[in-house]
Amino acid sequence: MGKPTGFIEYQRETPVEAAPLMRIAHWKEFSVPMPEEKLQQQGARCMDCGIPFCHTGRIISGMAAGCPVHNLIPEWNDLVYRGQWREALDRLHKTNNFPEFTGRVCPAPCEGSCTVGLNGSPVTIKNIEKAIIDRGFGEGWVVPEPPEARTGKKVAVVGSGPSGLACAAQLNKAGHSVTVYERADRAGGLLMYGIPNMKLDKSYVQRRIDLLAAEGVNFVMGTEIGKDIPASKLKEEFDAIVLCGGATKGRDLPVEGRSLQGVHLAMEFLSKNTKSLLDSGHEDGAFISAEGKDVIVIGGGDTGTDCVGTSIRHKCRSVTQFEIMPRPAETRQPNNPWPEWPRVLKVDYGQEEAAALQGEDPRRYLISTKKLVGDENGHVKELHTVQIEWKRDDQGRFVPVEVPGSEQVYPAQLVLLAMGFMGPEHTVLDQLGVEKDERTNAKAAYGKFSTNVEGVFAAGDMRRGQSLVVWAINEGREAAKEVDRYLMGSSNLP
Repeated sequence: MGKPTGFIEYQRETPVEAAPLMRIAHWKEFSVPMPEEKLQQQGARCMDCGIPFCHTGRIISGMAAGCPVHNLIPEWNDLVYRGQWREALDRLHKTNNFPEFTGRVCPAPCEGSCTVGLNGSPVTIKNIEKAIIDRGFGEGWVVPEPPEARTGKKVAVVGSGPSGLACAAQLNKAGHSVTVYERADRAGGLLMYGIPNMKLDKSYVQRRIDLLAAEGVNFVMGTEIGKDIPASKLKEEFDAIVLCGGATKGRDLPVEGRSLQGVHLAMEFLSKNTKSLLDSGHEDGAFISAEGKDVIVIGGGDTGTDCVGTSIRHKCRSVTQFEIMPRPAETRQPNNPWPEWPRVLKVDYGQEEAAALQGEDPRRYLISTKKLVGDENGHVKELHTVQIEWKRDDQGRFVPVEVPGSEQVYPAQLVLLAMGFMGPEHTVLDQLGVEKDERTNAKAAYGKFSTNVEGVFAAGDMRRGQSLVVWAINEGREAAKEVDRYLMGSSNLP
């Protein structure tokens, strides 16, 4: 611990961001890098705990607590404080293949479990992580490192999201010949098309994919396994298969008027927007535009926030976000103790931008959509809603109960459904005969990752259901270790 009194001497500081009304004019990232001196001070706030909960990576009360990839956080915090950036990068890469992704899009459960946060503000772990990897690329320290020898074993990875990329990277390090199949025209999965550019610039995603390709990973784009290539063919050509297709079935809204024009799943809206931005700077018009429209986003979380921020950059007329749950408290409650993830009110970039434009937070809590109503052309024009309360039923379960007389009508020409995901698509699973669990995910025990089909493994959201990017990286790494053990009898992968 380089600075025993650092957490007393220095206050938590986060990077300055461009003002909301300035940044909504473009699709670029808007966080301003902190000076090195400030970063060192933030690293000095780390207490180098004897038992550091920040990298425990456990599920407590249904939520992540600590870092799922078990980043050696106290070590690289101390190295940054001492100015030893190259050594900090080496420590960071020991556990995380893609810190440039997690440093930008991870909600930082590590900070929720930081000991300094017990009685104060936690260490700015996420920002330090981002600064380390950005400096590593800037200094030219991150270069291709292909394996010295090949094992002669071939592995197919289906899906190029964070779990697929992490799995491919680790298996390639072990010397196996890895082919990654992706049905989109660009690799990256959720990282490329599911997260808007202002939150994760796609040049960083492509940079890492190019690095993996230079290390020997083979990428096959525009190819859907189960459709363009039968899944059985992979069984014939590869020694092992890892299914990393994600949880891509969006949760729908089964109400009257769902089939009206102008009602879309969030991922359709977000992915088309990013593809059009990358292809033509939106010149091709091949996206769902919110320009001049009253937009209703149904659902919270990161996806809902991304829909809000994207709609604003389209120059929507207004944007409102519906959440069926109550407004979170502003501080930890007694039933949400440290080191659990703090269930507190979070004002993310989208809500901040909407408030700057509209004068208030766009979120409406405890609200349920009853039906959608269209115009004479079959296009949605309004939503009919009702307020709800959460009460216990006869079995003691909390259920939503409508509040009499609370009906309301909202104008809307674009409705975006951001209510989460129901699990993976089943084409590949069915063709291979992979068993599913009770949530329709690929059935494969954590720690083993092997399915009921010999040589077929599953990882990421396809196995565990909708989750965080950092959990997907964890699963990809752990699955790679088990595939390596399956192929070689043992594994030295970290």
